Amino acid sequence: MKLPHASMPTRKAFSQRMVEYGKDHPDFAVMEADIGYSTYTYLFGNEFPNRYFNVGIAESNMVSAAAGLAADGRTVIVSSYGVFLSMRAAEAARTSVCYPNLNVKFLSSHGGLTAAIDGATHQATEDIAIMSTFPNMKVLCPCDTQSAIKIFDLAMETPGPVFVRLMRDPLYEVHKETSEFSIGGSTILRKGTDVTIVTYGDMVFQALEAAEKLASENISAEVIDMYSIKPIDKPTLLASVQKTGAVVVLENHQKKNGLGYAVPHYLAKIDASVPFAHLGLDDTFGESGDYPSIIDAYGISARCVIEEVHAVLARK
Repeated sequence: MKLPHASMPTRKAFSQRMVEYGKDHPDFAVMEADIGYSTYTYLFGNEFPNRYFNVGIAESNMVSAAAGLAADGRTVIVSSYGVFLSMRAAEAARTSVCYPNLNVKFLSSHGGLTAAIDGATHQATEDIAIMSTFPNMKVLCPCDTQSAIKIFDLAMETPGPVFVRLMRDPLYEVHKETSEFSIGGSTILRKGTDVTIVTYGDMVFQALEAAEKLASENISAEVIDMYSIKPIDKPTLLASVQKTGAVVVLENHQKKNGLGYAVPHYLAKIDASVPFAHLGLDDTFGESGDYPSIIDAYGISARCVIEEVHAVLARK
């Protein structure tokens, strides 16, 4: 299956939709931490300068200020690289936004090793673990243009805080304009009967590539885009695993406390006998390099998925 190349990264698609949405919704504001040209929020600032605030390199202050506006009834989008939004602003996000359950939406760019060339300081490989731990926070991760557009609307229309993880570079397109997205939803991108591969974001394309190659070995892999990471789509996950009898979680994140925690934690309550494997960063920092080489080096490329599927199937 040959997928079309994406014309823009999810961070740009998300911000372009922000501008369109802003024309019909004059009540929300956007804040950024001096990297508006990287997150593309400058597009909103150009169109609506009175609703756009650059607070400087002060992410915690930005989120606290956003909480103040949100407490007065205004929805606010805060934007930065994921590594800074999830760490520098963690306490403000937890106490000032999540605790009072305010309408602050987090535009989090450069998720995982998609910021490959920028090195460990800019690679957000712990962000999902941090943000998904906070009560009231929803966590979403689009993988392409259409999912980024639809998930922008979903985030804005969902009460309370929402963390949206976006990518640095454009990859491929898989979702259609008619695709639907929901909190606690997912999309089965490829049906299969032998193993379930659960993934999100940029790893969707590694999973699909692996599934295509596995098909040549007469191994049928079902691929689920679990774009809603918190909460996850339990009914779809359960139905798939009951059909295939084996599951592999693939994520561009630390193995600890990401999707690879949520999936087996749920499945263990249902049937602990299902063979399970998890691909992610194994308690290590990333490094600088080109994206294909980096994800292969850290064990989350299509090649690594195929190896793990073979191992899981051997335990069925």
